[in-house]
Amino acid sequence: MTAPLIRSIRKTLVGASLAAAALMSPLAAQADDSLTIGTVVWAGYGPFYVADKLDLYEQFGLDVNLQFFNDPALIPSAMASRAVDGGMLTYDQVVGSVAKGLKHRVVMPIDFSDGGDAIVADKSITSVADFKGKQVGYNPLSPSDFLLAYALQVNGMSEVDIRPVNMTPEAIPSAMASGNLPVGVTYEPNVSQIVGMGQGERFHVVYSSKEAPGLITDVLVFDEKVIANNSAAITAMIKGYQAGLEYMAANPEESAVIIGEVLGVSGEEAIEQMEGVYNIPLSEMARNFEESESTMSFFGSGAVIADILIKNQQISAAPDFADTFDASLVEALNK
Repeated sequence: MTAPLIRSIRKTLVGASLAAAALMSPLAAQADDSLTIGTVVWAGYGPFYVADKLDLYEQFGLDVNLQFFNDPALIPSAMASRAVDGGMLTYDQVVGSVAKGLKHRVVMPIDFSDGGDAIVADKSITSVADFKGKQVGYNPLSPSDFLLAYALQVNGMSEVDIRPVNMTPEAIPSAMASGNLPVGVTYEPNVSQIVGMGQGERFHVVYSSKEAPGLITDVLVFDEKVIANNSAAITAMIKGYQAGLEYMAANPEESAVIIGEVLGVSGEEAIEQMEGVYNIPLSEMARNFEESESTMSFFGSGAVIADILIKNQQISAAPDFADTFDASLVEALNK
């Protein structure tokens, strides 16, 4: 089976051995006051890291164990085997899993890329329309692919109008610096590195995830049976996330240090990484579940994602996007 699409991970906390051990040794069933969550190291998960460090879940009667994987593609399998209760994934993974028959459901959106992913180009290229006939470097079947496809779509273009170059996001800066690649799709800190080349005179951002908010979204996911049996615990985890987010707003420097410890960087560097993502507060989560063509909706972003998955034969047909989430817990908390 083809691995689900994943965001490239900037830095990992543990090796593959931990992920493998989790898959081979499923945990015992968790009580309602305890959840084990598969995750990766990512700045957008900051509220969970803060809540974990400061025991903010305790006030809601919950103990959360964050189990770090070095490859997020392993998390859906770990969920299916009950090695973990739930996972932090990107929405494209959920679309792919549900299309293949898994009963994974998003219970809350966590964050979306807010400029952290971008299409950068030589300054002679001033618009997406100028990509026509040009080489464009990007990683197929990744958030970079989604962003590029959406940018082309809204400008009346498609992949046939460009010359695709299969390239990892990390390889984009050197390729552009050498002059061999006029357009590249990547993420921070690569974007800033490219834009800063030649004292800022060579390259610029032509299109970024700020123009497609919600297209690249991280989500908290559980199997529908786990939701049915552990709704109180999952509700408590959502509350803990919100408590972590509120603490970050009130104590930004302390929170940045906590998050930086997980990311393996300084507090200042953690702040820089977090600038490219937007953590969604509880009060704004409902819009992700509304049926809309907007990329802020799972229906809108799901359509873009499914189109690419089908085109690349990752799935045979788009799932019913209403089957990719369970909005009931967020709805109850917002009443």
